[in-house]
Amino acid sequence: MSRSKPIAVVSGVAVAAVLLGVVSYTATKPASPGAAGSSSVAEVSADPSAGVYAELEAYARRDASDKLALGRADAPVVLIEYADFKCGYCGKFARDTEPVLIEKYVDNGTLRIEWRNFPIFGEESEAVARASWAAGQQGRFWEFHKAAYAEGAKEKGFGKDRIAALAKEAGVPDAARFARDSEGAAARAAVSADQEQGYSLGATSTPSFLINGRPIAGAQPLETFTETIEAAAKAARSAKAPKVPKPSEPSEPAKPSESADGAAKPGPDAAR
Repeated sequence: MSRSKPIAVVSGVAVAAVLLGVVSYTATKPASPGAAGSSSVAEVSADPSAGVYAELEAYARRDASDKLALGRADAPVVLIEYADFKCGYCGKFARDTEPVLIEKYVDNGTLRIEWRNFPIFGEESEAVARASWAAGQQGRFWEFHKAAYAEGAKEKGFGKDRIAALAKEAGVPDAARFARDSEGAAARAAVSADQEQGYSLGATSTPSFLINGRPIAGAQPLETFTETIEAAAKAARSAKAPKVPKPSEPSEPAKPSESADGAAKPGPDAAR
């Protein structure tokens, strides 16, 4: 393998890391009291390639067996979310924005959502992240996700008994297996892998997103996500469209040349 490709990947990650690192705080902090509006709205260019780092598209796993993903593995657009169940803004996205994206884009095959556990608020964050993975092993991740992000759920904490109650609410069938899996090595390894990927991108707060290689930090307005998804879908369609060659223009017949005295001379194809 040539050295240029790894360098390009590192460059793309480095740029995304700077972007996420700079934007994360302002994108997720509460609006100041009395503020008429928020200045943290991410700008989305009409150019589908603006702000997109093609190298970062490789972070999408597109694994059909991924139990922490929603939507077709071959969907043209993949949204990766790095989030913490103790994050209030993640809950806002889960309740207000994500259901709209699912109905509008996941259900028609345009979008795939891939979850990455990114616990940053201590032991309870780590515990509920592992629990969500364990619920996923029994096909109940998204039900657990909904229960954990319900209005007021974060304020109840994520202690052991509370996590067990959430699993019951989510319909996890085997409580004993859920408890074992939550504390197992596989759950710890899965959460750690998600964390490392987020940190490598420069995510310093939650939620952070990648949409087909375009980083977005914070619980941005719905319009930011819809515009980004539609731009990414347009770019994906353009990339797959067959290139139709232009018809070649017929060549002009050779014109007879003139001699110095103005008399026409036969062209090169004239009979001799």
